[in-house]
Amino acid sequence: MKPAETGKSYDKIADWWQAYHKDSDYGMAQIRRAISYCKNKGVALDVGCGSGGRITSELLREGFEVTGLDVSKKMIELALEQHPEVTFMVQDICSWEPIRTYNLIIAWDSIFHVPLAEQPAVVAKLCNALQPDGILIYTFGDATGEHTSEWLNDTFYYSSIGITQNLRVILENNCQPRHLEFDQFPQNHVYLIAQITSKI
Repeated sequence: MKPAETGKSYDKIADWWQAYHKDSDYGMAQIRRAISYCKNKGVALDVGCGSGGRITSELLREGFEVTGLDVSKKMIELALEQHPEVTFMVQDICSWEPIRTYNLIIAWDSIFHVPLAEQPAVVAKLCNALQPDGILIYTFGDATGEHTSEWLNDTFYYSSIGITQNLRVILENNCQPRHLEFDQFPQNHVYLIAQITSKI
């Protein structure tokens, strides 16, 4: 499934998504852990920002200048309504190219929708978009593979290159793992915090 198709699926549920997550604290302890590793709270990128809710608000409270990307046009419209002062863009992370670097990059429950064959390149791209000492936090499944799942009367695609390959990619791109956790065990949901160690 191409990212554009995923975007259209999220367009259909954007209003529900925003209402459902309005008062949610899902993922915020993990995001705050990543922020605690940041030596500089300058610029942050949220990949798969959705409707710009809890994560955007947290980043703004922490003093970051925020940019949000999402493949869903409707999600970005809702995000701009909530935070008109923030830069939000409709983008496919597979084809998006950074024009600046970031102190913090968040991809919470987003790049697991990226086609399996493109996962390594996307993770590498995010690693290389970090400023010196920058932090990356993202989520993935613990095993290699891809599948579709029915959810809210639609079909969603998921993929993962697994723990070993994710670690290999970040290490090959000058990043070191700082924290890896099965945060929803026994579900196979993993989050990883990595920090860039050098820029060549």
